[in-house]
Amino acid sequence: MATDVTVILDDRPGELARLGETAASAGVNIRGLAALTGEGRGVVHVLVDDAVVRRLHDALDAAGMGVADEREVFVVDVEDRPGTLGGLTRRLADAGVNVDLAYTTFGGVRIVLATDDVESARQVLG
Repeated sequence: MATDVTVILDDRPGELARLGETAASAGVNIRGLAALTGEGRGVVHVLVDDAVVRRLHDALDAAGMGVADEREVFVVDVEDRPGTLGGLTRRLADAGVNVDLAYTTFGGVRIVLATDDVESARQVLG
């Protein structure tokens, strides 16, 4: 499984670089990322393997970066063609599962999905 770690940064030059450098210095490989800014803050979702979550959390704490959340996510292999996103998320919607976070990974055609209904999503996604 994989974990999405939500990190809150200041919205200023160099913060995303500092996050990447901090992860690297802790030996943590970032497998996917989504970043948004607003109201002077950056909200960054970092995808990492479960085995390194504690190490990343400790490194971020030591660097003074706030971890807002950690949660299990689904990393789903998808085809790179029109309609893939709609088909995948339609199956979840038809099962009453609301997707509240989605982004893609590095190095492949995979989508990361988070929901508040993990069990139903697990049944749909197999």
